[in-house]
Amino acid sequence: MFEHPISRRDVVRWGLSSAAMGAALMAHPRFVFPTQANGEELVPFLDVPRTPPNRLDWETLDSWITPQDQAFNVQHYGIPEVATDGYQLEIGGLVERPLQLTLDDLKQLPRHEQLMTLECSGNGASSGFMNAIYNSRWTGTPLVPLLQQCGIRPEGQEIVFFGHDTQEETLRPGTRNELKVEVPFGRSLSLEDALRMPLLLAYERNGEPIEHRNGAPVRLIVPGWYGIANVKWLRRIEIRDRRYMGRYMGRDYVTVRGERQGDEVVFVESSVGPMNLKSIVARVTRQESRDGQIPLKAYGAVWNHNAAEIAGVEVQLNDGEWRPAVLDAEPRDPYSWIFFSINLGEVGPGEHTLVSRAIDQRGRRQPAAEEDEIALKKTYWEAYQQWPRKFEVSA
Repeated sequence: MFEHPISRRDVVRWGLSSAAMGAALMAHPRFVFPTQANGEELVPFLDVPRTPPNRLDWETLDSWITPQDQAFNVQHYGIPEVATDGYQLEIGGLVERPLQLTLDDLKQLPRHEQLMTLECSGNGASSGFMNAIYNSRWTGTPLVPLLQQCGIRPEGQEIVFFGHDTQEETLRPGTRNELKVEVPFGRSLSLEDALRMPLLLAYERNGEPIEHRNGAPVRLIVPGWYGIANVKWLRRIEIRDRRYMGRYMGRDYVTVRGERQGDEVVFVESSVGPMNLKSIVARVTRQESRDGQIPLKAYGAVWNHNAAEIAGVEVQLNDGEWRPAVLDAEPRDPYSWIFFSINLGEVGPGEHTLVSRAIDQRGRRQPAAEEDEIALKKTYWEAYQQWPRKFEVSA
């Protein structure tokens, strides 16, 4: 049970009250693209499969906060049975005062609401997998004050988050040292990263208890990082003195990318972490034809690990010039997507291609698929390349 009270200073440091956050959110327009006018007719994209259940449907999305029936879930060791009654979260390892907290204990701690866009790092790897992303208002209690209350020992360098989901893994397969072990799902952060980030132990999404498929009773929320880092069905948090190299840190969710060094291409592996700068054209609309020409508008979304670094979005129609889109002034949040729109003017009947690219404050642009940054990547994770969208209109 929790025995170390959080100070008022911790409450102030780690966030607005839920009432203040909720009021700020409700002041924003609910409709997903506020500039979309009556009389605009949706133009479907070509060669794009219909969105399956529990995935984002860009063409019907009608809220900046994604409804539950469009929230994706991905799991690698199955969905464990975790009862709310009797649930306990352990915080241990290299700490002076280990803790065991029930769900009621967590709910009695200071509440914080965190807005965040959560994206699977493989989202966008193919035209049929472009909908594993959603925006949420998570409610829970900040982790850092709890770590401070536990007293991290000086040798602690890494923090590991383990879920209730487990699976037998084969290590060094095919060798004489092959080993089969039952392991929990785990992900880690450096202690330095963890202490500077607004990590949340979340038990609600959009004002309701988290659905079991999305990680209930409690999941970790790591704002600005890909979904794999946001450990579901959280069971144990452990401070360690060395790197954790479980399957989903050291073998899977490792991006293999070629880098040109003179005339040579050198392949470098890196663990999937913060989200990359990315945008997508979400929908195209038309109005009635005028003298055989069709007026078009486009709407989309842009996101990054920190929305403050987003400078703008450019859109290109049919290999024409890149034109700036208009970013919606609100809703805005440091860890949430921003919506944009652009008036494409009038086009003739037929098939057309539209693509967007995001630009950050340093002038870096979202790469096209043929650029080295994407073309020399051998794994599908971190799929943040530009995605051309094809559509057809008739007069």
